[in-house]
Amino acid sequence: MMSNRYSTLIALVLLVGWLPLEDVRGQDKDAAYRSPYSVEFTIALKELTADFDKGLRGDPTQESSVAFANWYSGDVRAKYGVWGPPARHYPPPDGLAQRSLEWKQQRVIAVALRFQGYGYQHHHVPDWNPPADWPWKKVKSGHNGKGVDCSNFTAFAYNLALGLKTTGDVKKQSGVMEIAGPGKNETTRVQRIEKPATYKDLVKTLRTGDLLFIRNKEMEISHVVLWVGPIGKAPDNTPLILDSHGDGVKDSRGESIPDGVQLRPFHERSWYYNSSSHALRVLHAP
Repeated sequence: MMSNRYSTLIALVLLVGWLPLEDVRGQDKDAAYRSPYSVEFTIALKELTADFDKGLRGDPTQESSVAFANWYSGDVRAKYGVWGPPARHYPPPDGLAQRSLEWKQQRVIAVALRFQGYGYQHHHVPDWNPPADWPWKKVKSGHNGKGVDCSNFTAFAYNLALGLKTTGDVKKQSGVMEIAGPGKNETTRVQRIEKPATYKDLVKTLRTGDLLFIRNKEMEISHVVLWVGPIGKAPDNTPLILDSHGDGVKDSRGESIPDGVQLRPFHERSWYYNSSSHALRVLHAP
């Protein structure tokens, strides 16, 4: 029997199977980077992502509510500019109501890992790949190509995984009290978790799939990450987060982690912890 312990490598293998090989980001200058971090699911990865083999969720051309044929049209350029076409609202996966809380939490991380290696881009959907002459928001790590920014990444992960669609605006996302879905005319209540007094208490409080918001130097919400929780594995046992971020964060070996969607460490002395604001728990017991 195949073990239920899976690393992110398997998630990347599935990603290669999901998209044409030439579409998988990683053939660029960061192709040689190998993360020391992994995720070991306690539920079989096939069970978490079986519906990605075919159908709506398995087709990257269906990520937007705009028809794929129009993604690069003048109308989209005029209406959405640098952000590109907006994300569709996915229906809930089959049998969601019967799934355990643990399945839902791990499903979000498994789905989010499908985009590991995508660049940091101010896009609504990860597989939108604008041409060189498309206007783009100039940020330190940004360049035209596939990718997504921090809050559009977290919004898209929940949407694609569970049919829960929230805003991609990080400031607005940090204050939501309910999220649309799963299903038409339904909403899901969100729990706000204030930052505990100590690092250890924060690590003990957060759960897999929680959204942790980070402030900038002006004390404004500027970033959001997915908390990986106990399924995250690091050589030095540091808790892990999954986010889309610029470059500059170093891994346990002292190597720079490439920009974009990556597993990153959550150290007590890091900007992530020291500037953290609060968390939102989308997945919780009724």
